Amino acid sequence: MAEEIKLRVSGIEKSFPGVKALDKVNFAVRKGTVHALCGENGAGKSTLMKIINGQYKPDAGQIYIDEQPVTIKDPIQASAHGIAMIPQELNYVPELTVEENLFLGRLPVGKFGKVDWKKVHREAKEFIEKEHLPYGPKQQLKTLTVSDIQMLEIIKAVNNNADIIIMDEPTSSITEREVKSLFKKIEDLKKRGVSIVYISHKMDEVFQIADDITIFRDGMVVSTDRASDIDLETVIARMVGRKLTNAYPKEDIEIGKTIFEVKNFNQKNIFADIDFDVKEGEIVGFAGLVGAGRTETMRSIFGLDPHETGEVYIDGKKTHIKTPEDAIRKGLVMLAESRREDGIVPVRSVKENASLANLKRFIFGGRAHAAKENKEVKEMFSKMNVKTPTLNTPIASLSGGNQQKVLLARWLLCEPRVMILDEPTRGIDVGAKFEIYKLMTDIAKQGRAIVMVSSEMPELIGMCDRIYVMSQGRITGCIKREDFSQELIMKYAMHENVED
Repeated sequence: MAEEIKLRVSGIEKSFPGVKALDKVNFAVRKGTVHALCGENGAGKSTLMKIINGQYKPDAGQIYIDEQPVTIKDPIQASAHGIAMIPQELNYVPELTVEENLFLGRLPVGKFGKVDWKKVHREAKEFIEKEHLPYGPKQQLKTLTVSDIQMLEIIKAVNNNADIIIMDEPTSSITEREVKSLFKKIEDLKKRGVSIVYISHKMDEVFQIADDITIFRDGMVVSTDRASDIDLETVIARMVGRKLTNAYPKEDIEIGKTIFEVKNFNQKNIFADIDFDVKEGEIVGFAGLVGAGRTETMRSIFGLDPHETGEVYIDGKKTHIKTPEDAIRKGLVMLAESRREDGIVPVRSVKENASLANLKRFIFGGRAHAAKENKEVKEMFSKMNVKTPTLNTPIASLSGGNQQKVLLARWLLCEPRVMILDEPTRGIDVGAKFEIYKLMTDIAKQGRAIVMVSSEMPELIGMCDRIYVMSQGRITGCIKREDFSQELIMKYAMHENVED
């Protein structure tokens, strides 16, 4: 069974204005296996998957299922062929209930054309109990966490009897416990003969779960191997077209005076007694388990969310920050955790997204000066190696890594003293991560202060000078670089007693 080809594409091509996204791609997935797709953002992985799922129409090429040619015009046809896709950026209606979401697109209808809501509720209740989900069928999606919704989408696809499931960064927003649960479910699916295409930038996951690995670069397939026949170093070298000798380009930078202090920051039932400082040229990390309160704390400091008590000092001066506008004016900026919700404006161009936070810089006498805006944005994009066909390209058409660099460009155009970077490398490939790390090092060299929130302990250890650890809304430890270890971070994150 393992050698039987379930899904195959031949000679697939796809172009967008100014970009050849896919160039004569050949790709095959064996029945009952996990086939991982690896490649930098913009390499063509997601474009190919959207063609297989009917969201894009290929310019050339053919799709085969069970070695029979098929035409897939839309996701409904894809579903009819047994294909399900769980995208990285979840698309859902917050006002829908769990049961409405589970039956979306396939509501059971009675003989008089009315929806059989009793059947919907009964089957949803059985489904929730069977999967041991921690919520009820009538609960609205907006009351669930992102990880809850992502897990719901994964399980929904499984229970809709799909035999080809595409998972695009499925673990980017779920907890370690849920990852284990997902991997167990994937193993069960393999035993039932289901084929899974798995896109992930987390190489440890790829080698843990994949049977086959295909590497994309610049819209072309570089290689396909059995996972057991290839190693991590080879995968990365093929992805980026070069060897990355040092994944974390941390440099020894002279640490200056304290320029950012947070004192006695509190918000009832969310975080308490938050005290920390950052110096010139210093990268300070914030570690902790999911729900530790790191993001909530940073959002309140930046003025996105309220706080009850606490003081913020920039360059020794007490600052009053009630809104993000106050923060930006005082020299504090924040790259938010969610690019989609709090970052990009998808219908606007890359130029507009970059200049959005600092429009006053380009307005004189009540008029916008496009030439100055174009010049400064173009110069910033050049420094940051942003790959975009033109300044007027919609940001939604860029890869995740390039979108992230556009958002960093937005904040650097504000010439800040302090930058809060919340999960700055989430959902981007190793090559783009390396570029983000280099940018962080360059920013620190300029004497600015960086606060980095991350769920990836290796990058905190690789890039930070000090790491604060949070647990249950409180700072439980501060670790110097010479004492860094994943074990010590985890002890503080779990709020265990740690000897001095």
